[in-house]
Amino acid sequence: LGRTYGAFTSRWFNSIQFPGQSWTKLEPFAHSQDEIQRALADVTISLDAADWFDIQEPIHNVIRVDMPPKARQQYREMEKEMFLELNGEGIEAPNAAAKTVKSLQIASGAIYTDDAGSWSELHDAKLQALDSILTEAAGAPVLVAYHWKHDLERLLKAFPRGRHLDQGPQTLRDWNAGKIPVLFAHPASAGHGLNMQDGGNILVFFSHWWDLEQYQQIIERIGPTRQIQAGHNRPVFIHHIIATGTMDEMVMERRNSKRTVQDILLDAMKKRGIA
Repeated sequence: LGRTYGAFTSRWFNSIQFPGQSWTKLEPFAHSQDEIQRALADVTISLDAADWFDIQEPIHNVIRVDMPPKARQQYREMEKEMFLELNGEGIEAPNAAAKTVKSLQIASGAIYTDDAGSWSELHDAKLQALDSILTEAAGAPVLVAYHWKHDLERLLKAFPRGRHLDQGPQTLRDWNAGKIPVLFAHPASAGHGLNMQDGGNILVFFSHWWDLEQYQQIIERIGPTRQIQAGHNRPVFIHHIIATGTMDEMVMERRNSKRTVQDILLDAMKKRGIA
């Protein structure tokens, strides 16, 4: 498959750069899956933990919050502008997800105001919802998934006892030792290979993004399979804080239905009378 990760990705994946974004997305070529499976067929075996353990599904809880009137109006104006722009370019534009950035930011409570990273807070509805979750947790450690850098700044300010999952190994050790009551993690930084199940069994999605793999991977860090393997006989609770009537709901639909981003946005445009 290749001697390095770079060799693997360049051979089997197309790297997509989104306009105005610093990150890229890897999409497999049409032939990649079949060829990779054939290459691995005689040297690997596949085991499903569900075949060997009595694994319960995570308990999902959707918590809906209402944005205050001013933020709601700002959101509607931004969403309309986004849909009109997409309609002009065609809904199949490869940067459709990137066009939703500002709408999702407003839903979370803040928005960037320039390219230098300055931002403005619009509402604290999700912060209040998270505060209620932490109160109900009664001291049990809680893992909080965020997406925007301004999310992290606001979270650290609102919950000073919380810590950020950085690259330092001590942070992960402290979490698994039960020394961190609230840990803020970006899904891209808490993916493959991290063992976080000893630290807790409660995950909160504070803000949302379209990437299914990142979503699934951060759940797996404390998921039921890892809980059982580590000897913890306890359920996993996943809270989704959703701003009512916003792009948050479309991201949730994407996760649940696995429909394409373009299909979901097209349906939303039709409902708004734009498409």
